[in-house]
Amino acid sequence: MIINPWHLNPTRFEITRISTPITGIYILVSRKHTLKVLIPQARIEQRLDELAEEISTRYHDRPLTLLGVMTGSLLFLADLMKRLRVPHQVGVIQASSYPGNATTPGELKCNLEFLPPLRQRDVLLIDDILDTGQTLQALVGQLELHQPASLRTAVLLWKRERTRTTLQPDFLGFPIDDHFVVGYGLDYDDNYRHLTDIHLVEFTPAPPPR
Repeated sequence: MIINPWHLNPTRFEITRISTPITGIYILVSRKHTLKVLIPQARIEQRLDELAEEISTRYHDRPLTLLGVMTGSLLFLADLMKRLRVPHQVGVIQASSYPGNATTPGELKCNLEFLPPLRQRDVLLIDDILDTGQTLQALVGQLELHQPASLRTAVLLWKRERTRTTLQPDFLGFPIDDHFVVGYGLDYDDNYRHLTDIHLVEFTPAPPPR
């Protein structure tokens, strides 16, 4: 059965792609679920205002470069940079340890080929979520090789109980419990990034937490 995902109610179905090895045709399989607002848009915007003020104060008269970890940080990065009161440069890193519809981290894959110059600049690494901490810790280690003047991190969400490294964010949007969440840039198999609120996903039956 081939289903057009755009005809499905996003609060009732999870879309999973299955590709056959011969034809390469994608079969879309649905499973019931519900989305429950965890952090509303108004609260996100309020916290962004607060974070922008903290960051602007910290980097006053400093050569700041924002580095967003794609694709999850896209909305967070865009909305944050519009609020900053200090000049800054922007770059992105393509990195992920959650391929496709995975709910547990795998091997980190990243592309640093198109980094802007970082030497002797203050770098703020921006990501959507700090989970185990392995992705951010690995990126910090690679970025330090570019000899920035300083290197700090800003994350929208932090699952403290799942963190397995000593890394802690320098700037934090919200601590959350160990929930599977989507919206405001966060996805499940590349769906739901466009939602303006952050949603808790409740599956039937529930998969392992992300």
